[in-house]
Amino acid sequence: MSELTGADKNANRWIAFGRDNESRRQAWLKKHLSRVPNGSKILDAGAGELRNSVYCKHLEYTSQDFCEYEGEGDGAALQMGNWDTSNIDLVSDITNIPADDGSFDIVLCTEVLEHVPDSAKAVQELSRLVRPGGQLIITAPFASLSHFAPYHYVSGLSRYWYEHHLTELGFEEITTQANGGWFDFLAQEIWRLPWVGKSYSKRVLGWLALLLGSPLLLCLRFMKSLDRGSHELLTFGWFVVARKR
Repeated sequence: MSELTGADKNANRWIAFGRDNESRRQAWLKKHLSRVPNGSKILDAGAGELRNSVYCKHLEYTSQDFCEYEGEGDGAALQMGNWDTSNIDLVSDITNIPADDGSFDIVLCTEVLEHVPDSAKAVQELSRLVRPGGQLIITAPFASLSHFAPYHYVSGLSRYWYEHHLTELGFEEITTQANGGWFDFLAQEIWRLPWVGKSYSKRVLGWLALLLGSPLLLCLRFMKSLDRGSHELLTFGWFVVARKR
């Protein structure tokens, strides 16, 4: 296969701009989990359809989920349609997981905390399961549209929320990385206009709005190239890693 030309690469970047929230998150998870030593015990809390298990083949993998969401939810907002949790190892509430203290070298919790009524209590339970010296790895939206309703309780966990609670729970070496910034998020919502128009207004108006918004997308893409930290205002979410003392 021939290498992409400069024009092709620019076109790909243009198409991906504002649409790469999920792909960047999965790339980060793959990279980080590949560095975990072989044979380490990992708990994937809120594992859902086990998407992250593919990155954990070198690890002793255990999954947990409450297994009450089946894809359609209450029919409102963003839903998956189908959702298969039949292969989950531990079926429980995330605030009361049936495992001993310090059972795992790594506890992973990705895109889950927005679906928990008490996020702080959930993190407290996850911290209980991490052995001293082990890691807690979290990703969650900073801002998101309602999804998996009615199991969507919070949107807006900031880096300061993680730093505060994880420090109180005895974690150190807390690192937080933003997934995109203000320009990326606004671009995402412009790309979403046809679906929003179809779902909540008129489909043709959604496509018209996207057409009219195309120059704005170009401007945002240029502003993104000069970004000086817009994630301070708004980001898709945070990637968090902390080590337990």
